Amino acid sequence: ARGLRVPEVLAVATGGFLMRDLGAGGDHTPSLAEEIERAGATDPAQMLALWALGLQALAQVHAAGTCLSQGFARNMVRGPDGVVGFIDFEDDPQAVLPLPVCQARDLLCYAHSTALLLREAGCAEAAAARWRAHVQAGDPAVAAWLAQTVARLRWARRLPADRRWGRDALRLRAAYDLLAAAHWG
Repeated sequence: ARGLRVPEVLAVATGGFLMRDLGAGGDHTPSLAEEIERAGATDPAQMLALWALGLQALAQVHAAGTCLSQGFARNMVRGPDGVVGFIDFEDDPQAVLPLPVCQARDLLCYAHSTALLLREAGCAEAAAARWRAHVQAGDPAVAAWLAQTVARLRWARRLPADRRWGRDALRLRAAYDLLAAAHWG
């Protein structure tokens, strides 16, 4: 109803619902996270383009006046026509949070799910410039929530940039660096 690509709902029951696959029938449709990771291994420019496509898709969601259940790149897929669609509707953040907080949450999820991949492919600096432009062009209320979150996460800049504390710590550090670049870069 909002002009966003989501799976068609085929059946609804008390305990759940059945939806159509967003991909081509019978073929594996990789998530945007899978595509970004694959491109990072061979073509960093393509990786950055795919990442920017996800950021644009989030901008469309937010411009439509809504938010996602979980804005991770794994919950976005490109259809055969290249349009990004959204899956995973387990949560309804708007049931408990104001829309600007939900939209900031979408962006935080996206940063968390992609920042380390960008860093490993040498694309972090270029992504930070795009992230900064995206945040500045968006809703000031969302930017304020992001700035508040970045300030609260400032301790993350002290996390080691190696695997000493595991991949989750690396992910958090990379996400913090991306987010901070939009506010203090």
